[in-house]
Amino acid sequence: MRKNERVLVAMSGGVDSSVALHLLVEQGYDAVGVTMKLWDSRDGKGNLINDSYCCSLEAINNAKLVCEAADVPHYTVDFREEFRKKVVNNFTAEYLRGRTPNPCIRCNSDVRWSALLEYADELGIEFIATGHYARIDRSQPARPTIQKGLDPQKDQSYVLWRLNREALSRTLFPLGGLTKPEVRKIARKANLTTADIAESQEICFVPNDNYRTFIESETAQGNGANGGGRFVTPAGETVSEHRGISHYTVGQRRGLGVSGAEPVYVQNIEANSGDITLAPRRSMFFSGCRLNDLNWHIDETDLDMLKNLTVLIRYNHGGVSCGITLSEDGTAKVKFQEPQFAVAPGQSAVIYDDDRLLGGGIITEGFLNE
Repeated sequence: MRKNERVLVAMSGGVDSSVALHLLVEQGYDAVGVTMKLWDSRDGKGNLINDSYCCSLEAINNAKLVCEAADVPHYTVDFREEFRKKVVNNFTAEYLRGRTPNPCIRCNSDVRWSALLEYADELGIEFIATGHYARIDRSQPARPTIQKGLDPQKDQSYVLWRLNREALSRTLFPLGGLTKPEVRKIARKANLTTADIAESQEICFVPNDNYRTFIESETAQGNGANGGGRFVTPAGETVSEHRGISHYTVGQRRGLGVSGAEPVYVQNIEANSGDITLAPRRSMFFSGCRLNDLNWHIDETDLDMLKNLTVLIRYNHGGVSCGITLSEDGTAKVKFQEPQFAVAPGQSAVIYDDDRLLGGGIITEGFLNE
């Protein structure tokens, strides 16, 4: 990249995006900061009851202070309507289908990047940048690919698999080669306002990180979603009643209210009937999964030539060696080298070749023995 190239930097008000801006300015980029207002939580009377830090006035103010200190323009843009339509509504609908979505993944592809690139175009800016811990390999300019961040404890490549090639070609990740302690050190040395701000691990739009209460507030009762249903054995025998499928996820053990000779886990959720299958831990290991909604950062034909593939079936999953078979209908079958615990429909399965992210898809089902 050339010095004085213009770049739009996504500013959350946290230390990572602040350091990303700081590094780009040091490197000679002509930066503009933008904070995306995505959400606030209000009660039935419209009163603000929970404003998560990432969209709060405090976060916006901190982002503005960092930009002012760097002599960089800062804008706040309201994307709440788009965020609700594309992320929150999908999150709710998925839970009502008995699935376990990752809203950060959909937010990145369908709101953050699309909105940032559109806003960058309005300002005549070519590149955007974020504080994600990931890297981009540009050795083939027409086929940029994501690589894992250098810090294995902070790598965020998993949540970026749905980005398309055009988005990648215009994206910068200044923190990809740094560790979190190094980022904190840079922030303190630069006297950034955000240097010691704690990280948030919560879903930004779910008050108190209680997704069950949130879904109940968003939806009507009934259809087994919030209105109850049956816990059943793998043979279909009734164990007891449950509170509704939106209260449970595949792999869950706590909060079931079921006692027996051995602990049981949620093995499967059937949205149409409202039945939730419970099984002992030994029956929770899946030999593979099926995917749809595929997105590849490489040509699909190149997959056949890669022999050391690994797949992550959820964020912070350690990964497992796998084989993958593509179907003409746009779906895929992933076979694990070793059985994996609790494969949850709705989660993302992301495929890697060593540190290089190849693509991924949404898990439609796990299979036990195939």
